[in-house]
Amino acid sequence: MTQRNKETELDVIHTKIWREIPEPDNPFAAAKCYCAGYDVYGEILQKASWAEYLYLLFKQERPSESEALLLEKIAIAIANPGVRSHTVRAAMCAGVGGSTAASALIAALTAGAGNYHGGHEVSQMMQWWSACKTDLNQWKKQIENPPAIKRAEVWSDMEHIPGFDPHGESCSLPTRQTLDVLEKTSDGEHLKWLIANRETLEDVADMPLHLTGVIATAFMDLQLQPEQGEILFLLLQLPGAAVHALEQEKNGWRKYPFFGNAVNLLNDPGPNTA
Repeated sequence: MTQRNKETELDVIHTKIWREIPEPDNPFAAAKCYCAGYDVYGEILQKASWAEYLYLLFKQERPSESEALLLEKIAIAIANPGVRSHTVRAAMCAGVGGSTAASALIAALTAGAGNYHGGHEVSQMMQWWSACKTDLNQWKKQIENPPAIKRAEVWSDMEHIPGFDPHGESCSLPTRQTLDVLEKTSDGEHLKWLIANRETLEDVADMPLHLTGVIATAFMDLQLQPEQGEILFLLLQLPGAAVHALEQEKNGWRKYPFFGNAVNLLNDPGPNTA
């Protein structure tokens, strides 16, 4: 074997997700692309839905009809978390400030990644599910004695029970509506257990269930890993962040609903009419 061949072998990308066959006249372009063995442009593009393809990417297997529908409903539920969300607000700030499209999305991901109703909270609750399963007594013990965070150099300890709302008095209507729809869609056991035990858990936690808790539970029914749930939660919220950023960029800072009234120019030149 020549040295060149050895280097070529070392340069091979190892992935179970993707395989490409190059065009015969252009090694830099793909003639065939396969995701988990399925022809993306010859088969998936024609026959699959977005939710089915997304599931295939994450799980490397074709979803059942109920799994695909559950993922689709999750995507709808969190596509636009609204202007109260840190994710959306960060994107709005970037948009109204004239930042690039990429900057708005990065801002959204950064603000929506943490322990307070963010991606890492979803991951934490999924880890609680893995530890407690559908054992109510175990959940009570976990809530009363929360475990310390494992990666303290990256994440601080949770300041509230993951998946619950420390500032809420009662479970919000959108949270209850989402839980009801997802539970009826899913064939899994986690959502059904949660809907049956929600009020008991809320009493023990002394705070209501939050939408992040519902989504984390739905991800468990899809048999996702916590790290998969965390990144998928971040990804599926980007549509709302994107459209709000675009809207605020178009409206300009004078109409920005949060800080515009607090900005007073002493020598305002007026709009640019050039």
